[in-house]
Amino acid sequence: MMQTVQLSIADNQYATRVREALTHSCAWHVDAVERPDLSRSGVMVLDEESFARLPLPLSNPGRVVLIARQEPQAPQLAQAWEAGILSVVSAEDPLDTVLLAIMAAALRVEKAPAPSHTSGITQVFGSESASIPPIKRSRREKRCKIQ
Repeated sequence: MMQTVQLSIADNQYATRVREALTHSCAWHVDAVERPDLSRSGVMVLDEESFARLPLPLSNPGRVVLIARQEPQAPQLAQAWEAGILSVVSAEDPLDTVLLAIMAAALRVEKAPAPSHTSGITQVFGSESASIPPIKRSRREKRCKIQ
């Protein structure tokens, strides 16, 4: 199955490098988009400008890879943390690191539930809990002697 990646990066040279690396490394369908579409499934690789345009809270922040500047006081980093984004990399990071972050996000993408097969076993969710009998302890408790 081919994974879809929405690539929303303003730096065209960097976006081209990421797109080419993705298409050469795995079976990825890469869409360069100006504004990411949250209704589409797949990974979203965003720069800080694209991230700033997203409505928060995100329904699935684990699928976002943020390309951020290496400034510890950057306001986007705090917003990314609050939004629950797990993958933040820098444009100065090696391209292999960026690809690993994208692959990790792809593993976190919600997959559609597999169609159920009739196997004879039925899941039943009830409101009653099963009673578990209490553990019976002997009246004599064994104690450990330390000398």
